Amino acid sequence: MSLTKTTVVDQITVQENGTILYREATRIMEDGNQISQTYHRTSLTPAQDLTGVPANVVAICNLTWTAECIAAYQAAQATPA
Repeated sequence: MSLTKTTVVDQITVQENGTILYREATRIMEDGNQISQTYHRTSLTPAQDLTGVPANVVAICNLTWTAECIAAYQAAQATPA
């Protein structure tokens, strides 16, 4: 019996305001068969520090977070509710 644990980003969503949502699936495998799976969800806002973020998510952030996107996000956050 061989148990292995893998973590993969299985979902990335870009919201209209530039926020990036991603989900990591942690899978426990026994002899090639999945016996368990859990999820961890994370959100990132435009211009947020990307230290420790998976490379494929960073690539999406770098494409999405243009100067215009960051400025619009910051302006929306500064507007009183």
